Amino acid sequence: MLELQRIRENKEEVIARLAVKNFDAKKIVEEIAELDQQRRSKQKQLDDTLARSKQLAKEIGRYFKNGEKEKAEATRQESLKLKEQAKTLSAELDTLAKNLNSKMVELPNLPHVSVPKGNSDADNEVVFSEGEIPALPENALPHWELADKYKIIDFDLGSKVTGAGFPFYRGKGARLQRALINFFLDEAIAAGYLEYQPPLLINEASGFGTGQLPDKEGQMYYVGLDKLYLIPTAEVPITNIYRNVILKEADLPVKNVAYSNCFRREAGSYGKDVRGLNRLHQFDKVEIVQIQHPDKSYDTLEEMKAHVAGLLRKLELPFRILRLCGGDLSFTSALTFDFEVFSGAQKRWLEVSSVSNFESYQANRMKLRFKGKDGKTRLAHTLNGSALALPRIVAALLENNQTPEGIKIPKALQSYTGFEMID
Repeated sequence: MLELQRIRENKEEVIARLAVKNFDAKKIVEEIAELDQQRRSKQKQLDDTLARSKQLAKEIGRYFKNGEKEKAEATRQESLKLKEQAKTLSAELDTLAKNLNSKMVELPNLPHVSVPKGNSDADNEVVFSEGEIPALPENALPHWELADKYKIIDFDLGSKVTGAGFPFYRGKGARLQRALINFFLDEAIAAGYLEYQPPLLINEASGFGTGQLPDKEGQMYYVGLDKLYLIPTAEVPITNIYRNVILKEADLPVKNVAYSNCFRREAGSYGKDVRGLNRLHQFDKVEIVQIQHPDKSYDTLEEMKAHVAGLLRKLELPFRILRLCGGDLSFTSALTFDFEVFSGAQKRWLEVSSVSNFESYQANRMKLRFKGKDGKTRLAHTLNGSALALPRIVAALLENNQTPEGIKIPKALQSYTGFEMID
């Protein structure tokens, strides 16, 4: 959620910046400004009423002390009327505050000044590319056929037991999954991240805190009886550890990593681009999260990008980094870089990570703050990144490393898998 003072003091800038996200904010910003003015006016009335009531209380005491009973009674009656007025004003103020907050949460985060204009992922900017595109034979198989050939992933069994998008991993496929998870976790721990194993269910307050609710409610699985949501990413429970927390500046940066299952309804997804592991309803991911000082968050974003790039190098996968345009940027992000790996048999780039800086947007929703060395309390900045999501990594590893003898395992993973080849 944007800070109210920022909207109050920079209305035109907020409107112009959100236009980069193709979001017409003019009407909402004007409504926020009007509600804010009403709220401040009502607050002044309440403050004046309470101050007058306090003054009358002193006068009543003085009149009784001086034996002026008639004046004391008249003043008491006036005080009672003021108390009723204060009660009414307080209720009106609460309503205005709720209406103001409901409008505030409709505004997305402001995009960073470096975010280019654009309407969709077709307008994203490639800012870095590394690695050679694999030269596979004409009869190279896509990963879903390789999975069936080597009996390592069973999509049909997943459909039988649950539904489409919930595959079974078996044998060396299951071991490859476990190897990747441990590899990603170990790399993050070596980089100074503290590991957590989070719950897979969150409450509504947590979903609101990181911006999944109400923006992405339709994409989340909801357990109605208990009013809980299955997490779409470990970012949500990990960042919410710090909801309503005031950190010390010396505590920053906070660096956490977590492995979790992730659940996404992916409503409306269909077609060839969602075959096999390309798009699942349940998948595994290792997530890195940082809480950082506002002055250092963009340096931290570069550090997190370098971490993800290092993982892809060790997996020997060709990759590229894209700066997302305004039209493809998420509701809560100020700046996001996507990482894509090349999938040899499909001959296409697959997104495997998003690394984002949310600045103070999530922190304001969660009341995540830190006390500076000057004693002042400020909102922190939050960042996260996939490091990494497994399904499309597995897809690229299977396709790019296929040989007549089997599928080669990258050297960095062999100590984790316990084998060099899937055959």
